[in-house]
Amino acid sequence: MSKTDINITIIDRDGVIHKVEAPTDMNMNLMEIIRSYELAPEGTIGVCGGMAMCASCQCYVLSENELPVLQDDEEAMLSEAFYVKDNSRLGCQIQMTPEMEGLKIEIAPES
Repeated sequence: MSKTDINITIIDRDGVIHKVEAPTDMNMNLMEIIRSYELAPEGTIGVCGGMAMCASCQCYVLSENELPVLQDDEEAMLSEAFYVKDNSRLGCQIQMTPEMEGLKIEIAPES
């Protein structure tokens, strides 16, 4: 683990808990981390490539991290998504920054 990595916890769609390291120096977002660790089947997450145009990377934020402000396009996408909860966010809109240390999320069910 390099000094620029953070520790995050991802609960996959089968309820399995994964503690992973995420680099903060590669401009990656949460959806890309999930894909890089293959924590969701290919083609079921990040379908739109991270443009906030699908909700395949929806996740539930379980930790108290200060998250980026919900933008209009993300809010609009979540308003049409299935299984949305108060703590739903799109993984592609959460950048891996040092502030995300300790982030804990659960991947929402496939719609």
